[in-house]
Amino acid sequence: MIADPPGPTAPFADGSISLRVYPHNELPAPDIVEQLCTQAAGAVAAGFDGVMTAEHHGGFAGYLPTPLQVSGFQLAAMSRGWAAASPVLLPLRPVAMLAEEVAWLDARHPGRVGVGVGPGSLPLDFEAMDVDQSTAVDVFARDLPRLVAMLRGDDLGPLAGDRALTERAAAPIPVVSTAMSPGAVRRAAAAGAGILFDGGSNPERVRRLTEVYASVGGTGARALIRRVWLGTPPRAAFEAQFDIYRSYSSAEALSHWRGDGWICGEDPAALAAELVDAIRTTAATCLNLRIHAVGVEASAAREQITALGTEVVPRVRRALAQSTETPSRS
Repeated sequence: MIADPPGPTAPFADGSISLRVYPHNELPAPDIVEQLCTQAAGAVAAGFDGVMTAEHHGGFAGYLPTPLQVSGFQLAAMSRGWAAASPVLLPLRPVAMLAEEVAWLDARHPGRVGVGVGPGSLPLDFEAMDVDQSTAVDVFARDLPRLVAMLRGDDLGPLAGDRALTERAAAPIPVVSTAMSPGAVRRAAAAGAGILFDGGSNPERVRRLTEVYASVGGTGARALIRRVWLGTPPRAAFEAQFDIYRSYSSAEALSHWRGDGWICGEDPAALAAELVDAIRTTAATCLNLRIHAVGVEASAAREQITALGTEVVPRVRRALAQSTETPSRS
C-alpha cells in the first residue's frame, strides 16, 4: 500500500512515485548539472520518492551521456529518496563495469540506488561510441541476466573479490528493463528484471504486456511512465518533444501511443484520478512522472515539480491506499 505522507522507499518499490529529470540544454554545462541536482532535491522535498535520469549522447533531446554519474550527483544533493539511471544503454558498455559502478554507488548511498537498462535505438548513440548497432539486441539479451545476477551478488567470476558486489547478496540492487513487446517482457522476466514501459502507450496495451510478464513468472517492478502537466500546458513544447520521439521510434511503437502522450489538466484531483485509473488499468506497481519537454525552462520545470509533488502525488497515494485494487508484484 502507498502511505501518505511517504516514508523512505526502495528504488522501484511497490507504490513508489518518482520523477524523470532531464537536462536543460539551453544552459551552460555547470548550470545544467546544478539544475539536475536542484530539481531532484526539490522533487523529494515536494513528495516524490525518487528520481530517474536517462541516456542518450551528443546532447540529444535533453538526455544525458552519463546518467549513473548524475545519479551520484543527485543523491548527494537529496535529503532522502532514491535515484536510478534508467534506462542506461547496456550494449554501449561492459556489463561487469556497469555492475561495479552501480554497486559502488550503492555503497556510498545504501538502499537508494536502482538501475534500468535498454538496448538502445538511436543511431547517434552507437555511432558516437563506435559500436555496431546491429548487434545491440543480441548483446542486450546476453548481458541483462548477468547484470541482474551480479547486482544480487551472483555470477561474479573474476570479480568475486569485489566487496561492493559480494555484499549485494544480502541487499540486491533492483534492475528494470525497457520492455514494449511480448518478447521483451518475457526476456526481462527470465532475467529476473522488472519492466519499464514507455510514456505514451495506451493503458490497454500496457496491461496486455503486464499479463504476459506475470504469466511467465515475472515478479519485478512494473514501472508505468506518464507525461503530465498541471495547469495550462505548453503545447508547442509538447509538440516539439513528440516530433523528437517520432524521429527515432518505430511505426509499431507509435501506433500504440495515446495522442501526444501527455495527461494535462487544471484540476489536481482530476489529474490524480486519471493517473490512478492508469495504474489500475495497467496493473503497474510503481509510477514515474515526466514533465520536461524541449522549450520548458528550468524555472517552469521547478514550479511544476512542486505543484505535482504537493497537489497531485498525495492524492494518488491516498486513492491507492484506500483501494483494495492496489497492484502488487505477485
